[in-house]
Amino acid sequence: MKNYVLALALVALATPALATGNHAGGHGEKMAIGEPGDKAKATQTIRVTMKETDDGKMLFTPAVFNVRKGQTVKIAIKNAGTVDHEFVLDQEDKILEHKAVMEKFPEMEHDDPNSIRLPAGQSGEIIWKFTTDGQFKFACLIPGHYEAGMHGDVTVGGK
Repeated sequence: MKNYVLALALVALATPALATGNHAGGHGEKMAIGEPGDKAKATQTIRVTMKETDDGKMLFTPAVFNVRKGQTVKIAIKNAGTVDHEFVLDQEDKILEHKAVMEKFPEMEHDDPNSIRLPAGQSGEIIWKFTTDGQFKFACLIPGHYEAGMHGDVTVGGK
């Protein structure tokens, strides 16, 4: 009986973590790439399209962009494809960690200011203040999408 009760307790504790999509990146921890921005302070809008191609590739257009350190940017994202896609902005190592978790839990939902998941035909935005110089990534971490080419680079440079 003790083992049964222990097993039920463990299942009850584990289930919310899976359902809420608990993972590294975002979630209140300080991020090297920056922080959520104030829309009123955005000095640039970068329009990003997510889509699939007839030959099976999945793309962001543009796949590379440059911003200044300290700049607040509105990233306007459109899913022009036929399946769900997401846009996750972070350090490359954090992107790869998150990718591994998504492979285990593909239906994970996100509520992070550095990411957005959009159904086909939908649009959304991320307002971001880039606070650190360096090379960063954005990617779609739905299983198989990264491997199909759905990732890009952000360079943050001096003022």
